[in-house]
Amino acid sequence: MGDVTSDTTPDGPTPAARVGSAPSVIHEGLPTQLPDIDPDETQDWIDSFNALIDERGRERARYVMLRLLERAREAAVGVPALRSTDYINTIPPEREPWFPGDEDTERRIRAFIRWNAAVMVSSANRKGLEVGGHIATYQSSASLYEVGFNHFFRGKDHPGGGDQLFIQGHASPGIYARAFLEGRLSEEQLFRFRQEVQHGRGAGLPSYPHPRLMPDFWEFPTVSMGLTGINSIYQARFNRYLANRGIKDTSDQHVWAFLGDGEMAEPESLGAIRIAAREELDNLTWVINCNLQQLDGPVTGNGKIIQELEANFRGAGWNVIKVVWGREWDALLARDVDGVLVNKMNSTPDGAFQTFSVESGAYNREHFFGPDPRLRAMVAHMTDRQIEKLPRGGHDYRKVYAAFEAATKHVGQPTVILAHTVKGWTIDALEGKNATHQMKKLTQDDLKKFRDRLYLPISDRDLEAAYQATGTAPFFHPGADSPEIEYMMERRRQLGGSLPRRVIRSKPLTLPGDAMYADLKKGAGKNKVATTMAAVRLLKDWMKDPEIGKRLVPIAPDEYRTFGMDAMFPSAKVYDPHGQQFESVDRNMLLSYKMSPQGQMLHEGISEAGAMASAIAAGSSYATHGQPMIPFYIFYSMFGFQRTGDSIWAMADQLSRGFLIGATAGRTTLTGEGLQHADGHSPLLASTNPAVVHYDPAFAYEVGHIMRSGIERMYGVSAEHPLGEDLIFYLTVYNEPVAQPAEPEGLDVAGLLKGMYKVADSPAPDGPQVRLLASGVGFPWIEDAKRILAEDWGVHAETWSVTSWNELAREGIATEKWNLLHPDEAHRTPYVTAALGDGPRANAPVVAVSDYMTAVPLQIAQWVPADYRVLGADGFGFADTRPAARRFFQVDAQSVVVQALAALADAGEIDPGRVKEAVERYRIDDPTAVAGVLQEGGDA
Repeated sequence: MGDVTSDTTPDGPTPAARVGSAPSVIHEGLPTQLPDIDPDETQDWIDSFNALIDERGRERARYVMLRLLERAREAAVGVPALRSTDYINTIPPEREPWFPGDEDTERRIRAFIRWNAAVMVSSANRKGLEVGGHIATYQSSASLYEVGFNHFFRGKDHPGGGDQLFIQGHASPGIYARAFLEGRLSEEQLFRFRQEVQHGRGAGLPSYPHPRLMPDFWEFPTVSMGLTGINSIYQARFNRYLANRGIKDTSDQHVWAFLGDGEMAEPESLGAIRIAAREELDNLTWVINCNLQQLDGPVTGNGKIIQELEANFRGAGWNVIKVVWGREWDALLARDVDGVLVNKMNSTPDGAFQTFSVESGAYNREHFFGPDPRLRAMVAHMTDRQIEKLPRGGHDYRKVYAAFEAATKHVGQPTVILAHTVKGWTIDALEGKNATHQMKKLTQDDLKKFRDRLYLPISDRDLEAAYQATGTAPFFHPGADSPEIEYMMERRRQLGGSLPRRVIRSKPLTLPGDAMYADLKKGAGKNKVATTMAAVRLLKDWMKDPEIGKRLVPIAPDEYRTFGMDAMFPSAKVYDPHGQQFESVDRNMLLSYKMSPQGQMLHEGISEAGAMASAIAAGSSYATHGQPMIPFYIFYSMFGFQRTGDSIWAMADQLSRGFLIGATAGRTTLTGEGLQHADGHSPLLASTNPAVVHYDPAFAYEVGHIMRSGIERMYGVSAEHPLGEDLIFYLTVYNEPVAQPAEPEGLDVAGLLKGMYKVADSPAPDGPQVRLLASGVGFPWIEDAKRILAEDWGVHAETWSVTSWNELAREGIATEKWNLLHPDEAHRTPYVTAALGDGPRANAPVVAVSDYMTAVPLQIAQWVPADYRVLGADGFGFADTRPAARRFFQVDAQSVVVQALAALADAGEIDPGRVKEAVERYRIDDPTAVAGVLQEGGDA
């Protein structure tokens, strides 16, 4: 039962006779045993409802039905809320629309694409190359994609703006193969699948949908399993957000997401489906390719994944359409008057269906139909070959078309289409095998059988010659003027152009000037202010700007109040498509909670993954919608890169831009929360993402310069980057109030943005000298250490603010690489070396400290031109006061003093006994020594 004639023979099957006399299977599984005691009354109700639909439309009919169901619950009528239906197609044959395409032509197009997709992967695994790939996924889903491409997916030139298409990552060969037929990719590029640099950048093709690697082709990265689900939901939601806020009309745009049934085991796949239902995202359709197999074997061998998923989605409030069986089953189901066939379908586990897909018709007759004489009699008129060819619904383009059309017309709910397919379908060597996912290469005999099954006009001689010359079969193209290519190109013209395709149509923004940042430069006088508040203050000012204000998208996972942003509720409001349908408990307060369909603030609840998905959608809006939007996602720094690092990689791959604000950062500033909240490593995690520019500012004026640089680099125009830079600015800011000085005269802004600059010189030219470096909340520690060193030990210090250890390290690595590749030119000097190697104290010891583990400041060690000592907060966090935590980790001012004295002693500048004296005086190894020291500023 693994074959389907509709894709493998030139003429296709004769449509099964539609039996109208037999009652159709009751939809939604409602009770069938209740007798109709008054058929005339029943018909009156049905006629009234039909008239309501005809006269008032689906929206009104849906509302009335919901009210009736609500009333039924009130009256305890007992209509069951069933979550799964029989293992048959949701849409009965008599309700299927007529298929509007040319069946024969589309079948041949699918055959061409199937062949080229398989040959592409097989050729990538020829002897001496063997770079991997996936053949089977696209072969199982070809009909799903092709029905969409030929009839539903609207391109970028469509008047409505075009659809957004999330393609299953492992299906990429089929998408490349279609682009080849359309003339968008060359045969040479297909032959260089998974070879992206050895032939020159851009000469080959990446393995999966990677916009960063093919920025004019791919739009959404999808191969990191599970992210397609959550990202497509929040993309559809962001489309509504843009429309509700009046930024862009997205009413004629649809989000399509293709996923695998095995992929649904990832938490992100199902974790946000309630959001889509709650916000009634009927602009979203998921197509789940249920080939019943994951990498190693069945998805749920003893269960039924389609039924399981149906229950999940129905329970979450989705519209579910099952496409289980192809048209050849229709006549059998029409004869199933006692339900024995449906019962057999319901009770057969997926592992058995996988076996049936690879066995003969005789085996299927004996083991599927044979145990029950009523079933055996049902297929007595059929040959073994006919039974063997009974198809899965996901390979029947009419069934798929009916599902897609129903999904696009459904109102008020997102739709999921559960399509039953066979993995590796049409390739005899792969079809339905457990090892299909790992099979990368086809032999000559495999390819000949595959060619014959697809009825392709490729001779044995041509195939053998190509195999001899290149190690693989030839690609096939019928010619640009062939009926098939003319047909597919015309369909794409009608639908708005080829997909996938990424275009940038956004216009440059007029960005704020100097006046916007003046307040942050003034400092806070005698008041102490946390850098989190400085970042939030600038956001509020940006939101008042007439040009960029409406384009700011504040995002938080249930932490706006934590970060002092509750003052924005009354004015900016929290986005909710339904508005606020209740009186807020704090409605009489000045800063009351306000919700609105036009709300600007995205409140994601306790979901960092959802917040990241919103940031991705907002940050890529300049390309997906031609509307530059500026995400400002603020979160506990601990739960950013550590919890959602994979999503941040997807954000980088999608070329999204925006600000990630890791607040309550550092290992010792949020110590009341304990181990899980103590962030000592997020800069290291950020350093692994090439698109992320991380800064760790100490002062409000630094925040201003850094955020200005970010918005100008990402959303501004320059000769080198006329469309802006594809970067993500990550700032770590703190909840601890600290003194905020005014911006000093002659501030080295260039040094600040490069990663470090000198704040204060040594107060005296003579005597022992050290240089102290710190980032973020650590700067007050070195200022205090400088005072103690001078007052108690006669040692003088320079102080440096390090705004980015990561950027300093990247610049150093880039400089060394340049020197390696240009041996005949004057070598360049890393910025760290140049900055610290200049001046009279170039040889003085350097002591660096931060509120992160020592590996963070150690990134620049090789370029520091003097003795370099590092203090850091290594180990797990815990709950206590900040002074106690800093003494425990030995990063406080006194620890800096001792480290500086030790460096001077090792250099022969002071007596080593003074180091021991300092250790004993400050008790830097004893947190109880600071038990009475008060801290300022509460917990988060």
